[in-house]
Amino acid sequence: MLVKDKYIQAHLAVARIYGQLSTAVRLQVGCIIVKNDRIISIGYNGMPSGHSNVCESNGHTKPEVLHAEANAITKLAKCTESGLDADMFCTYAPCVDCAKLILQSGIRKFYYEESYKNENGIELLKKYGNVDIRHYKGAP
Repeated sequence: MLVKDKYIQAHLAVARIYGQLSTAVRLQVGCIIVKNDRIISIGYNGMPSGHSNVCESNGHTKPEVLHAEANAITKLAKCTESGLDADMFCTYAPCVDCAKLILQSGIRKFYYEESYKNENGIELLKKYGNVDIRHYKGAP
């Protein structure tokens, strides 16, 4: 199914709004998963559920912080939805670990606005995945 430009903009705007919920100081990232024109999961970077949501210590991101993509994908495990053939909209390109989760979850399209500090996650998706990657800079 072809996603129209206005819907891409809307989905990326929603991802940005969820990113604003993150308490991270260094980088706030938001992500949504859409299937059959419906948001089935959301995520933003933060600590595991039920724990203090302080993401940094001494100016460095804590290793236990969940990335937005991982948060959205793992939330699917708690419901009846599946990431198979879904679209993911994220404010940033994925890191390598999140790219592996995207590959394994069956996501078919990955839209993102900003590059990450490196392109290793995008390169992994290109190398191993059947994921259509769209760097979308048209979001307002």
